[in-house]
Amino acid sequence: MHEMGVAQQMVDIALAAIPDDIENPRVAVLNLRIGKLAAVVEDSLRFCMEVITKDTPLEGVNLVIETIDVRARCKDCGHEWVVEGPAFRCPGCKQGAVELLSGRELEISSLELAD
Repeated sequence: MHEMGVAQQMVDIALAAIPDDIENPRVAVLNLRIGKLAAVVEDSLRFCMEVITKDTPLEGVNLVIETIDVRARCKDCGHEWVVEGPAFRCPGCKQGAVELLSGRELEISSLELAD
C-alpha cells in the first residue's frame, strides 16, 4: 500500500507549510490534486491520513481531492483529448506517438487553517 508513503509525504509538506508564528495551528482542509495515473486509491489514502495525522495539527483534516483526467496530445497531428481507456492512440489519426499532458499529478494545491 504505497498510500501510506504518499500520506506521510503530504503530512510532512503540510506541516512544513504552516507558519512558525502560529500558536497551536490546526489544518482544517487539505486540497489535493491527484491524477488518474498516480495509482492512488482514494479510500486507502483517507485511511492512511487518518492514522498518521493523529495527535498532529492535521488530525481530523478534511481531504478535498480533485481528480485530474489523463489528457494526451498526438505528436503527429496535434489533436488533444481525454484518454478514457487503456489504449494510448490518437482518436484522430490513429497514430501512437502520444505526449501525456496530465494525469500523473500528486500534489497539495492548498491548505486551510482553522480559525
